Amino acid sequence: MSFKALPKVELHLHIEGAAPPEFIRGLAKEKHVDLSGIFTDDGGYAYRDFSHFLEVYEAATSVLKSPEDFGRLTKAVLEDCAEAGVVYAETFLSPDFCGGRDVGAWREYLAAIQEAAAECERDAGITLRGIVTAIRHFGPEPARETAICAQQTAGDFITGFGMGGDENAGKQGDFAYAFDMAREAGLRLTTHAGEWRGPDEVRAALDDLKVERIGHGVRSIEDLTLVERLVEDDITLEVCPGSNVFLGVYPDLSAHPIAKLRERGVKVTVSTDDPPFFRTDLVTEYENLSRQFGWETSDFNALNLTAIDAAFCDDATRARVRKKLETQDV
Repeated sequence: MSFKALPKVELHLHIEGAAPPEFIRGLAKEKHVDLSGIFTDDGGYAYRDFSHFLEVYEAATSVLKSPEDFGRLTKAVLEDCAEAGVVYAETFLSPDFCGGRDVGAWREYLAAIQEAAAECERDAGITLRGIVTAIRHFGPEPARETAICAQQTAGDFITGFGMGGDENAGKQGDFAYAFDMAREAGLRLTTHAGEWRGPDEVRAALDDLKVERIGHGVRSIEDLTLVERLVEDDITLEVCPGSNVFLGVYPDLSAHPIAKLRERGVKVTVSTDDPPFFRTDLVTEYENLSRQFGWETSDFNALNLTAIDAAFCDDATRARVRKKLETQDV
């Protein structure tokens, strides 16, 4: 079964991590930067494990030096998303990579990203919103500077604040001040948790950062009391099955808990995380989940409605996207 025509919502997408390898290679060539060591023989990204993945990720990001670069990146990413049937996406944007957390520079990068997003919405029918994202392994102080960037640009396009990076660095609570700053600016909150660390990490994210969505969160299944809390507190998980398997969180898709979490009433959604790094897109994710768990078009329609209900966008945008999900023939 092909799910390409199905209109989709993606909530967990890192814009740099979604950069097509050919785009990064081309940009590196333009800038006379040798990045040959980060690619496989067939042109994909090459890395050994999660820590090396972060190194390769940052190496690829190193050629993105200007607002123009990020505008071009945004266009390339959204064209790929639209090709896979995505009609609404949220992407993590890091001021660390866009102007070094300087508010003035960040505004210039953001303007280029928004201009490209508006062009893709007009031409490809895909809507994008941004989640300003702190990098956990950079530490709490840079996260506060990131939160200032988020505060200063919160609005129709920047609608959320979150945290990615190495989950094994520090504690969720170390970043509470930055999340409080974002909350005061009216931004919606998410954080990566429960991917590499277990259920206690998810619990800390809920208790200390008071987020409404969890990036990944799959290891919550190891604590059924926590699973019950996710249901009771109406927490949505941004699940990235292909990423989890590729990085070795689970040995294969049959061991992945997304179906068990859904069966227990947890609101789960499906995303790609850093798709070219994991040789995936949303069509591939849907096809694999369908084969493994027997999910059909109706299941994915329900997942996408769950996703748009949890999206960090205004009600008018939500209604417009929801209409696409409910009425488009597939």
